[in-house]
Amino acid sequence: MSIKHWPEGERPREKLLERGAGVLSDAELLAILLRVGTRGMSAVDLARYLLNEFGSLGRLMSAEARVLSRYKGMGTASFTQFAVVKEIGRRILSEELQQGVVLNNPRAVADYLRLHLGHEKVEVSTALLLNSQNQLIGAKELSRGTVAENTVYIREVVKLALEEYASAVIIAHNHPGGTAMPSENDILFTRRLQRALDLVEIDLLDHFIITANESCSMRGGGWLDGMPSE
Repeated sequence: MSIKHWPEGERPREKLLERGAGVLSDAELLAILLRVGTRGMSAVDLARYLLNEFGSLGRLMSAEARVLSRYKGMGTASFTQFAVVKEIGRRILSEELQQGVVLNNPRAVADYLRLHLGHEKVEVSTALLLNSQNQLIGAKELSRGTVAENTVYIREVVKLALEEYASAVIIAHNHPGGTAMPSENDILFTRRLQRALDLVEIDLLDHFIITANESCSMRGGGWLDGMPSE
């Protein structure tokens, strides 16, 4: 039975208009984005099938075009829609961080970084540069490595922060296919970077480890020394 024959209160679009997007399941949200299903499957059925195949909404939305095209009813158009939705979300979070105090909104920082790094296939490091009010100046990619290796030189981070007149920095990198727990190398690097930035009076506010489904704050986990200066 197609969605148009469902009771009005059960149709995803009508539910959204009446009760808000927050009440919809992942499948219902995806069905609205897909708009139509395929032969023998409503949009909701197709959405449920795809979520089951990919394991999560995030993995589906980040799938490459060639992977999506293997599924009936999916292809370049769907890939384009998903990419646009992700980029809009990332830009909205970026605007929120630029307008607000980053230290007061660690969840928004983590969400922004997950959208930015969570589904990278190789390890990528990035820096969020902040002004004296801890507002976002910009985000800069530091390095891009293989699946298991990525080299960030401490002097390059310090040089970037000075060139951008940053008063504070948040570092982040992803663990492709791994957990968000920092490795011993991550901890040692972070503490060395913190000491180097301290010498030029720039605060290292945090180092986030990112995966597709989670994030870890090294500040929140107690792996950073002390607290940033006021």
